[in-house]
Amino acid sequence: MLELHDGGLDVPEILKSWYIQEEKSNYGAYIPFIGTIRDEDGIDGLSFDVYEPILESWFKAWQVKAKEKGAIIKMAHSKGDVMLHESSYIAAVFSPKRRVALEFIDEFVEDFKASAPIWKYDLKNQERIYAADRSTAIKGSGILS
Repeated sequence: MLELHDGGLDVPEILKSWYIQEEKSNYGAYIPFIGTIRDEDGIDGLSFDVYEPILESWFKAWQVKAKEKGAIIKMAHSKGDVMLHESSYIAAVFSPKRRVALEFIDEFVEDFKASAPIWKYDLKNQERIYAADRSTAIKGSGILS
């Protein structure tokens, strides 16, 4: 399950809905990861552009990997502006065994940071400034790839 939301994420509501969806699925582990906007470098928040077709394809590949391990993965991400101390990213793994969920969430979050087609902008003084120094080029993108 991949969810995209405008603005900051309602963490309690999303986690509760995912828990309710899976509470009778006989998973022994539910491991969430919540990313929040930190107060650093004088920013007021972050803004996100999402290229949905590639994100959906990337996420489907991770769903297949999860299924091979008897697990499922869910993810929510923000589009647009997210202010300080709000959440822009939630991922969760449900699996029969905790070790699978712990290892899988780590792999998923790291690959998300490296590969997801989401572009980040700093919000400063009512301006949106591309955060090039905190961005990672996507494999296979660019004119010379």
